[in-house]
Amino acid sequence: MGMDKALLRIGTETFLGLALANAGVVNRAPVIVGEIPRYSAYGPVVEDQYVGCGPLGGIHAVLASSSTEWNLVLSVDLPLMKSEFLEYLAGVAAECQEMAIVPKIDGQVQPLCALYRRDMLPVVEDALQRGRYKIEPVLLEVGTRFVADEEISAAGFSAEMFRNVNTPEDYEWVKQHWAATAVRQ
Repeated sequence: MGMDKALLRIGTETFLGLALANAGVVNRAPVIVGEIPRYSAYGPVVEDQYVGCGPLGGIHAVLASSSTEWNLVLSVDLPLMKSEFLEYLAGVAAECQEMAIVPKIDGQVQPLCALYRRDMLPVVEDALQRGRYKIEPVLLEVGTRFVADEEISAAGFSAEMFRNVNTPEDYEWVKQHWAATAVRQ
C-alpha cells in the first residue's frame, strides 16, 4: 500500500477503528499488535517479541500477552468484516476441542481472522524459534477446525468479508463497495 493500512479510512472510521469495534463484540478488551508509540493512542498495544517473522509473530504476541482461553486475531486489512461473523466463530469455538478455529475461503486459509487457544503458545513459539514462520504447518500440527466457505455461506455470511486491502486498487474497490452498501441500508 505504501502507507499504514491501519490508519486508512472507510466512511468516517479508520481500518483500525473498525477492527477494534468488531473485535470488541467478541473480546471486551481487544489489544493491538504493533509498535507502542504508533498505536497507543488507539488502545492497549503489545509488540512482537519475534520481530520480522510475519503474521505468526503477531499471533505469538497475542497469545503471550493473553490470560484468556480463546483469542481472536483480526487483521486491520479486512474492513468489510462483520462483527456477527466473529460472534459466529466464537460460537463454533465454544463447541469444539481443537486449538484453532480458522475460516477457509476458496481454499485459502484465513489465519488473520481466526480464534486461537492460548494453549497453542508453546507450539507457535517453537516454530518461531526454529525459523518456521508459515502459519499453515502450525495449524495442522495443533489441530484446527477449518470453517469452509460453504459453512460460512450457509450461516448467512458472504466471502466478501475476507476481501483484503493490499493495493490502492483494493482500497478503491472496498470504498466503493462500502458506499454502495451504506446506500442500501
